[in-house]
Amino acid sequence: MENLGYYNGRFGLLDEMTVPFNDRVHFFGDGVYDATYTRNHKIYALDEHIDRFFNSAALLDIHIPNTKKEIADILCELVKKVDSPDQFVYWQATRGTQIRNHTYPEDMKANIWVVLKPVKVKNVYEKVDAITAPDTRFLHCNIKTLNLLPAVMNAQKAERMGVYETILYREGGRVTECSHSNVHIINSDGILQTAPTDHLILPGIARAHLIKACKALGYGVDEYPFTLDEMMNAKEIIITSSGAFCMACKTVNNTEVGGKAPEMLKNIQDWLVNDFNTATD
Repeated sequence: MENLGYYNGRFGLLDEMTVPFNDRVHFFGDGVYDATYTRNHKIYALDEHIDRFFNSAALLDIHIPNTKKEIADILCELVKKVDSPDQFVYWQATRGTQIRNHTYPEDMKANIWVVLKPVKVKNVYEKVDAITAPDTRFLHCNIKTLNLLPAVMNAQKAERMGVYETILYREGGRVTECSHSNVHIINSDGILQTAPTDHLILPGIARAHLIKACKALGYGVDEYPFTLDEMMNAKEIIITSSGAFCMACKTVNNTEVGGKAPEMLKNIQDWLVNDFNTATD
């Protein structure tokens, strides 16, 4: 198959799939999701993504009708049905199906969706451009919910301006994350600095792998907030996501940035690419 959609046991080509009108996702965006990539039909960091998926669901009182192993088995079986060995693997749980009502039965079982499409991970050695924007999202950014309107608008703003990402900041200048990525710096002391996993950022799996890489290579890591000014003056600005393990910024708001720790940056990128390739060989 060229691509694949799945809904509660049914599957088929994406443009042929349908879902019930009364799925609560349509009225409330009531659900959580996670995503990763494949290489050679093998799903990268699947256990970590499933753990986060179940944690997001638990934080919103969404009852997934499967065990972690059952979800993993479903995903591993489905990726084999798509022709391309390199795929974007997306899955979500919506709270359930009922006629529109803000409240829901306590025993409601979630609906499980999966989307698979051919996509390769990005070239991590390519430097990218970014812009900044105020972070106007709600205060549950640590939960990977389907309520993504601010992310959509900021991603579209970046698209219109011909840049890769929009880096978000809160009042006072604290940098949080991007429209669909985490952001980090190599600070003036040559230490990887990344925002703590509080309620203002998503605990990214790629973020965790970046930290793991730095520790394996003997580089210091500081999980502490940084400001816009600190970011603009950093040795490197790094953007991470499941499909872009460690991409450095060359400009932010049309101002040249980074480029001051190229050896450290490349060592980290090499480690992450090798980890991905080893896990999916």
